[in-house]
Amino acid sequence: MGYKGSKVDEDVLKLAHKHGLAFKANVYIMTSLEQGATLKKETIDKAESKLENLRKPFKTDNIACEIRASVSYESSGEDLVRFAKDNDIDEIIIGVKKRSKVDKLVFGSTAQFVILEAPCPVVTVK
Repeated sequence: MGYKGSKVDEDVLKLAHKHGLAFKANVYIMTSLEQGATLKKETIDKAESKLENLRKPFKTDNIACEIRASVSYESSGEDLVRFAKDNDIDEIIIGVKKRSKVDKLVFGSTAQFVILEAPCPVVTVK
């Protein structure tokens, strides 16, 4: 699952947990941080700490769960799709938020990229 820390991510986590239990699946919780001059080690450490806390309910229910704070020059969508391809992922779960057409045109859409480019089914949660 892709994690950004938004409100919808709570529902994404619940669904990933549910699928992990139902399918006895390994769950990967991933956040992508864009490499650049302004990225600080504290930001990476904070992201990893947050991910570690998110993993606790999975451990409690004996669901195999790995976390990854990825630092990349790629966009979040590209990073997530590459991870899915490299690790033979069966399903991606991501959160989506409603955006205007202008927002999508100017800023792009991570979800749209993942849906169109992923090597596996993508489940979206809103």
